[in-house]
Amino acid sequence: MQSLTKFIKRIYNSKELDEIDYKLRCLGSDTKYTVTTFCTYRLITTIFAFILCILITDSGYIYAPFVAIGCYYLFYYLNITKKINIRNRRLEHQALFFFEILTLTLESGRNLENALIVTCDNVDSEISQLFEGALYDMKFGKSLIEALSDLRENISSDIISNIILNIIQTNRFGNSILETLYNEVDFLRQKELMTTKEQINKIPNKVSIISVLFIVPLILVLILGPYLIEFIS
Repeated sequence: MQSLTKFIKRIYNSKELDEIDYKLRCLGSDTKYTVTTFCTYRLITTIFAFILCILITDSGYIYAPFVAIGCYYLFYYLNITKKINIRNRRLEHQALFFFEILTLTLESGRNLENALIVTCDNVDSEISQLFEGALYDMKFGKSLIEALSDLRENISSDIISNIILNIIQTNRFGNSILETLYNEVDFLRQKELMTTKEQINKIPNKVSIISVLFIVPLILVLILGPYLIEFIS
């Protein structure tokens, strides 16, 4: 494994490896890759696509480089970019309920740390597990601000990252955290509403595509069927 790691470091520059490491950490439990295994499988897949293209086509030596390059970036997109986008949407959807409960808990007079503990105990979601992990880190000497800062570095969603940053700054400078959360919850509600409207607006396009692919050909068959049968007979 160490020799493989050294080999990967010779092929990739440190900046690219750091970016891959950050993206994989942002995926959380959605990936089983490490930086070394990801880069290794990516290279193997690319080489396999290159060789396969040469073997199965007469002009493979012309197309193989383009196929290999496409496979190289497609592997990154399918295993990192696409999964991160899905995870971010899932976390942002869960964030509204989580921060609503956190706000209600703070309104009862608890401080931020106790409010987070109560919220994590009563909300079963992925974002709740992330905050629970930050609270667990505090048992090993981290302060609340340090734990939340580390949590923020492992979340690629700009919305949730900004919310955590506002909570950190509010807690650090002694401002009203409830007012901050009220604003953040309102923002999340508006975003959820906009997302729902966007999905509703896409329905006519999806129906149109289904109609073109399935319904229209069926109608044409029903209309032209008798003429075709008569023509064939």
